[in-house]
Amino acid sequence: MAYEKVWANDEKLSKEEIHKLKKDGLDILNDIDRYAKEGFASIPKEEWGHFKWAGLYLQKPKEAGYFMMRVNIPTGIISYDQAIALAKIGEDYGRDVIDITTRQAIQYHWLTIEQLPDIYRRLDEVGLSSVGACGDIPRTIVGNPLAGIDANELMDTREIVNDVYEFFQRNRDFSNLPRKFKISISANIHNAGHDLINCLAFTPATKVIDGEEQVGFHVKVGGGLSTKPYLAQELDVFIRPEDLKDVAIAITTIYRDYGYREKRHRARLKFLMADWGPDKFREKLVEVYGKELPTKGEDKVENWNAGYFYGVHPQKQEGLSYAGFNVQVGRMNSEELIQLAEVSKKYGNGEIRTCNSQNVVIPNVSNEKIDELLAETVFEKITIAPKSFIGYSVACTGIEYCNLALVETKETTKKLAEYLDENIQLDVPVRMHMVGCPNSCGQRQIADIGLQGVLMKTKEAGMVQAFEIYVGGTLEKEHASFNQKLKGRIASENLPRVLKQLLTFFKEEKQPAENFYDFVQRTGVDVLQGELDKILGVE
Repeated sequence: MAYEKVWANDEKLSKEEIHKLKKDGLDILNDIDRYAKEGFASIPKEEWGHFKWAGLYLQKPKEAGYFMMRVNIPTGIISYDQAIALAKIGEDYGRDVIDITTRQAIQYHWLTIEQLPDIYRRLDEVGLSSVGACGDIPRTIVGNPLAGIDANELMDTREIVNDVYEFFQRNRDFSNLPRKFKISISANIHNAGHDLINCLAFTPATKVIDGEEQVGFHVKVGGGLSTKPYLAQELDVFIRPEDLKDVAIAITTIYRDYGYREKRHRARLKFLMADWGPDKFREKLVEVYGKELPTKGEDKVENWNAGYFYGVHPQKQEGLSYAGFNVQVGRMNSEELIQLAEVSKKYGNGEIRTCNSQNVVIPNVSNEKIDELLAETVFEKITIAPKSFIGYSVACTGIEYCNLALVETKETTKKLAEYLDENIQLDVPVRMHMVGCPNSCGQRQIADIGLQGVLMKTKEAGMVQAFEIYVGGTLEKEHASFNQKLKGRIASENLPRVLKQLLTFFKEEKQPAENFYDFVQRTGVDVLQGELDKILGVE
């Protein structure tokens, strides 16, 4: 169906919006075969940004012609055939680097324009796509990696997620949004879908309607991170499962037609929601949806597990269990992914589930085969019981491949975590998220300790890679909040020593079993700032 671009005549449109009016982002899909034959030099510079709609970003330096690609993995479920195809693409074209992102996607690096047609063919053969993984379009849908097997879910969301995802795939009615649009759908009571940092989130709820309790969803709108983070706000609506897709379409329509397009940095849905508020947004939703919606029921989200599922746990299917493993900072090679697929096929049903903590789950393992599964050699590195700091560390792509990053992240995080694991033991995990720039693909705002890369001028070495420290983030139900910045910049080489001393202070001053968030709330950020000042020698 066609729609009217009601914003088209706005004289204040940003240059990006004007460009999108001239050519839809999805049109780049028609050009890739031609560019692949003619080579990277044939691609006009003004076309580089359109590749985002195909799931591609140019790496640094852009002129070198290497692409980073994201592949959509809705709610993190990968079949055996898909896993093998993904591994082979990484082996053949991606210099053997395969990353799991914080939105459960798979990411490659070092791809060239000549390779893209074959990569798209391989993805299509196993039902995968990178289309819409980037760009001003509905992105891949995150959610519960345990969907369908989860004893802690109100319902199986797999069919709903796939239905919504397929609706928006290559849908030109929604390929020109003001900015990226991120959806979360989960019925897990532990908030596996990170509801509050998504543009649109559906969370588990129940409501008595006509004397009968129904299972459905509550709706949160307007979450997002980057330089101006917002927590999503809840609408006073209850959504039946059969209505979820149409409600998602209506909310996306509101964003498309009423979202801000004059200033790129204020174009996310979070800014519209902040200005309108949940009551006005609900009114507009009912208008666009076309009929009244029930008011909220009973919220069934109990707490937040931050996306971690380590260990062996019983499924809701009798006699079966799933096992959660750590992939260090989400990075593996093709052989490791193939081994995971083969092990999963041998002991389960061939599936691998990716988590927004950049880790993996192997589902559907017979209880009597668990010990055999855990004895497989792949789990010597991809471990079921990782050491504390490496097990709870997340890192974005970093300067190695990303044009926006200021610092290296993946190896820095690994070495930092290894150092801390060797030098300090705590009775609670501390979640550390490292990002290379303010855009926060590594979601540093929700971490116990967020580390944001910056450049710092020194007398001895000139400009060096450094980090700012943020403390006390959480998405826990009752007190969700973003972490707060501590003053001071720490050169990358000094970060292990500084964090060791800061965490030693935490260890010495914390109460038994007190987690880092509660410690920050009890003592106050000023106390940690004072301790950091001592460590840095600030007068």
